[in-house]
Amino acid sequence: MGIVALVMAGGRGIRMKLQEEKPLIKVCGKPMIERVLEALKNARKVDEIIIAVSKHTLKTTKAVKKFSVKVIETPGEDYVFDMQYVVKRLKLSVVMIVSADLPLLTSKIIDDIISCYERCNKPALTVVVPADVKEKLGLTMDYVLEIEGRRLVPAGINMISRGGINEEELEEEILVLDEKEVAINVNTIEDLKVAETILSASGKCCCSLRHDRSHLPTLNPDVQMNSPFPFVTS
Repeated sequence: MGIVALVMAGGRGIRMKLQEEKPLIKVCGKPMIERVLEALKNARKVDEIIIAVSKHTLKTTKAVKKFSVKVIETPGEDYVFDMQYVVKRLKLSVVMIVSADLPLLTSKIIDDIISCYERCNKPALTVVVPADVKEKLGLTMDYVLEIEGRRLVPAGINMISRGGINEEELEEEILVLDEKEVAINVNTIEDLKVAETILSASGKCCCSLRHDRSHLPTLNPDVQMNSPFPFVTS
């Protein structure tokens, strides 16, 4: 089965309230999207990588040109609309949709998710994380699902076949993973700090968190810190 990985990197990233485009925000000195791409490139079951950008992420569009991946510009409407746009336009058969804000994602986890999808014999798969795992890590949660008595949070990783892209109700496998590598999707400054702390503890951080915070982006002065924001997945 030829799996195409679609990295969603065209969102406004308004929850971060930063001047830098969200995919380019550095986690331990390296842009988030670069960490995601490294994991995908090292995954055995991923055959092709496509990055979905938009008018909201012009710097990201320029930055990812150095990677050997296909880049496609979307209308920049919202996460779901742009994802559907790419799948339909490129006539993708089976696609893994990955948010660009998962800096701890690993190639092993990616391969394990694809293997689960191949076994489940369903047109779609959604990866979720137990809410208590995110709570223990001190991560933010904007959207919690109640499934069979469990509180679960979408991880920003999905698999779908082209035939099911337009279906409003679709039979899907719910894959529950409690790994911190999947739980940490960076939506706020607090999430960013958690990601860097975990990477630093694992020896994978290229900067000293204790002494050097200069790599962190600056706040956008045009955004009010108490302003409301809608739930989006990018």
